Amino acid sequence: MPLDPHLAGVLKMLADAGRKPTYLGTPEEGRAGYLALTIGTRKPEEIVPVGSIEDTTVDGATGPMKARIYRPEGAGPFPTVSYLHGGGYVIGNLDTHDNMCRDLCRGAQAVVVSLDYRLAPEHPFPAGIEDAVTGTRWVASRARELGGTDTVGVAGDSAGGNFSAVVSQQLRGTPHALAAQFLIYPAVDHLGAGHASLEENAKGYFLELETMKWFYAHYAGDRQDVTDPRIAPLQAASLAGLPPAVIVTAEFDPLRDEGEAYGRALQAAGVKAEVIRCDGMIHGFFDMGRWSPAAQAHVQGSIRRFAEVLRGG
Repeated sequence: MPLDPHLAGVLKMLADAGRKPTYLGTPEEGRAGYLALTIGTRKPEEIVPVGSIEDTTVDGATGPMKARIYRPEGAGPFPTVSYLHGGGYVIGNLDTHDNMCRDLCRGAQAVVVSLDYRLAPEHPFPAGIEDAVTGTRWVASRARELGGTDTVGVAGDSAGGNFSAVVSQQLRGTPHALAAQFLIYPAVDHLGAGHASLEENAKGYFLELETMKWFYAHYAGDRQDVTDPRIAPLQAASLAGLPPAVIVTAEFDPLRDEGEAYGRALQAAGVKAEVIRCDGMIHGFFDMGRWSPAAQAHVQGSIRRFAEVLRGG
């Protein structure tokens, strides 16, 4: 399928604006640029309505961690979802993913707790994933207080999809094991794994291979070909016993093939896993629904499917 014309327009807009590639800048420049592209381009009428929002702190691996709680309209009870934002482990925060969390909260009718884990390079691997595991354990231990039911899932996009897969593995078999995982164009393997989409979609589709290398270098240093499952969850010795998964991939995304490979590996291990490939889409489309009706349809459809899986469907 050809590239969605609305997203093609977004890519042209970014090119015409002379946007410097992330990999040519500093982490601080990358963070500022990402903030400008996400919340900086959002119009007031594009803010997704939810019942309420509360900024708070939760347990991180080394102390309190900022978090934001989104509650749906209505009285509940609701399931609860720990959300881990994307941004290559280096950029992104609670604000860049505000509308995505709103969409998830509203569409899934779930309480969403967005976690502001520590970023590289100031806090390289394993700081971020340790925060993600500790924070999600905090959410799971307070499920009744937060949403009113014992059902807790985890969700995340890109690097946050990586964290969500790792968190699901880390909490497997514990009192805080999760009910479902929602992996949105996740990074689940190491850069040397040889997935074809890394080269097919290496340049020109928002996330580029050079930027991925830049992210990994800041996050994991020279450990880009490691098989540590905390970096590359697809390399885990066993995937048995993990919660059911909804995995979203995008046709024109360097991460497409590894996300789909993770789905197949989960299925082979006896885990219920559904892979939804979104044709015509690019990496990052989950926050581009305001520009692309097709993207928003994929967002809403995959959220509905996750909501069903989260509730045992």
